[in-house]
Amino acid sequence: MIRVHHLENSRSQRILWLLEELGLEYEVVHYARDPETMLAPPALRAIHPLGKSPVVEDAGDMLAESAAICEILVQRHGKDTLWLEPGSTEWARSLYWLHFAEGSAMPPLLMKLVFDRIRRTRTPFFVKPILRGVADKVGKLLITPQIDDQLAYIDDELAKMPWFAGERFSAADIMMSFPLEAAAARVGLGKRHSRIAAFLQRIHARPAYRRALERGGPYAIIGAE
Repeated sequence: MIRVHHLENSRSQRILWLLEELGLEYEVVHYARDPETMLAPPALRAIHPLGKSPVVEDAGDMLAESAAICEILVQRHGKDTLWLEPGSTEWARSLYWLHFAEGSAMPPLLMKLVFDRIRRTRTPFFVKPILRGVADKVGKLLITPQIDDQLAYIDDELAKMPWFAGERFSAADIMMSFPLEAAAARVGLGKRHSRIAAFLQRIHARPAYRRALERGGPYAIIGAE
């Protein structure tokens, strides 16, 4: 049976969703974050040297990296559900967005998370203005413009078709869920991003998505949509 090493409030939630969409049986091994640092527990290092989630055990293989996990599981188990014909335009678009999710969308969102925490860090009173000043400047000049450009680009793409690969739901939509949920939680979605908001509503209404939430446990990131 497939086994998912699942960290609460993390990217691994979408792997549970993928497995539900594929209709596969799987086991979930739950891990809680450290309440102070919000980092993954040391126990995950016994599963993978980097101590990160998701990690999936399937057919004797230990799979890591969300996009790679999605590709492998769809090729192995998704021929009747999420499989897109190799070489087709939909397949090419699916691969693009599958990798865009982590390669382009997540870095500025992660930077925003880090610099927001720097602004809130307890420091000596004479250091705090300096840290906040640096964080504010990096946010204004680098992070916010990147996030704004990406959200505008994504919203425009969703105006052309209902799903990221085209007319069909695919693993690309599953991969893109996390950065868009993170964006909704961390920067908010205004009227300019109405299509992204509509996309999130569509995926959150899917029965497989709801079942994955029941299996995965805490997933607070969708609370600020």
